[in-house]
Amino acid sequence: MTKILIITGDAAETLEVLYPYERLKEEGFEVHIGAPEARKLQFVVHDFVDGFDTYTEKLGHTWPADIALADVDPADYAAIVIPGGRAPEYLRNNEDAKRIVRHFFAADAPVAATCHGPLLLAAAGVLGGRTSSIYPELAIDVELVGGVFENGGGVVDGNLVTSRAWPDNGTWMKAFLGVLAEAGVRADGELVPASA
Repeated sequence: MTKILIITGDAAETLEVLYPYERLKEEGFEVHIGAPEARKLQFVVHDFVDGFDTYTEKLGHTWPADIALADVDPADYAAIVIPGGRAPEYLRNNEDAKRIVRHFFAADAPVAATCHGPLLLAAAGVLGGRTSSIYPELAIDVELVGGVFENGGGVVDGNLVTSRAWPDNGTWMKAFLGVLAEAGVRADGELVPASA
């Protein structure tokens, strides 16, 4: 069975972790959660309140991480997913998280990131010259590293699929499944050439 890694940690957005986790499992992929440590993580829920300048944050679900990022061999995985929430704010300082991201970009393998997730991509130095979405208030973080911000829910640039936040989950994962298919990545582990 083909494996996909979700890179996340405490304070990740519940909907941005669990939606791709379940959606990719539904397609038959084996999905692992990678975090700084293999332990129970505390996710959060961000929501919007009329008249409030930014989002609110409440405690969300807890979920176990399957593997510590230091123990990840990226060659074991066909693709990665980077949810948002606040986890990417500190994961961008994690050398193993950046090592894993760089591997997937060097291999031109499928990568999905949403909301604050592209902060990790920016820190890994892979967004220069690339078009990506991100939570709109963070567009400057994409532009400061030489990337191009596109305000969209399923922005595709080669191997990369990005979106703004959890309201884009369906569009984001539909686009990512398309990129996986285009790359010949199948849940049963067979690699199918894109021309097949």
